[in-house]
Amino acid sequence: MFSGSIPALVTPFRNGAFAEEDYRALVEWQIAEGSSALVPVGTTGEAATLTKDEHFNVVRACADQAKGRVKILAGAGSNDTQVAIGNVKAAQDSGADAALMVPPYYNRPSQEGIFRHFEAVANATTLPIVLYNVPGRTVTDIQPATVARIVNAFPDRFVGIKDATGQLQRVTEHRLGCGPDFAQLSGNDETALAFNAMGGVGCISVTANVAPRLCADFQAAWAAGDRAKALELHDKLFALHLAMFTDASPGPVKYAMSKVRPGFPVELRLPMTEPNEASKAAVDAALATAGLV
Repeated sequence: MFSGSIPALVTPFRNGAFAEEDYRALVEWQIAEGSSALVPVGTTGEAATLTKDEHFNVVRACADQAKGRVKILAGAGSNDTQVAIGNVKAAQDSGADAALMVPPYYNRPSQEGIFRHFEAVANATTLPIVLYNVPGRTVTDIQPATVARIVNAFPDRFVGIKDATGQLQRVTEHRLGCGPDFAQLSGNDETALAFNAMGGVGCISVTANVAPRLCADFQAAWAAGDRAKALELHDKLFALHLAMFTDASPGPVKYAMSKVRPGFPVELRLPMTEPNEASKAAVDAALATAGLV
């Protein structure tokens, strides 16, 4: 259901409000540049500072603009199981094709609690789900055995994983536990090449906001077996991958967007702030290396 280059879209704001016109233009550009699917309201989309109405208005705008040309994978996680169930239902009502879901954060449930959380969501909803494991943000790690338990209990519901653990051996562990058709997507741009070499099929990408064509070409080259081309594009993008996290995200990526799409709004919602000058310099240099400015 999901593969290739999938940008975790930024959410533009103007005067503190969701800038829907800018967002629709971003969606259109991403599709034209070859992105294979779109992720609205993930971490990069500042979901944590959106109201519920805003959250699903963004999903609705994304799905409406895409009009079925690419799949929409909407952020829908929560640390409250009942809220998570409501989020998945709202994402489906807003036009999403699947939900991207972190395990419960802050509460730090056991592996049994994580399983029961996703079991409850699966029993109460019908939308396909992509697990999102990002312990650096959630302080909750879905262990490979638990991933396998979830997927094998609901093989038609849990269709893939965005793995941002940085532990490449998990690609093999997940394949052995969940089967070869379970879609494994890197959650880290800088290791996407190695992730694919281990058996991954794509990346949910921050960098693809800024360089959608290069990221799409990178994934296409790998899928076509052109390892040399994939390596060349990986090297070209590598500095940009790192620059996206030289300050708190999504500050650097919004700054980069304003450089490749002049006029794109750089507003952030507190507690996120404008990237520092060193970060901006790193982004500028990386954009030049990638040939984007």
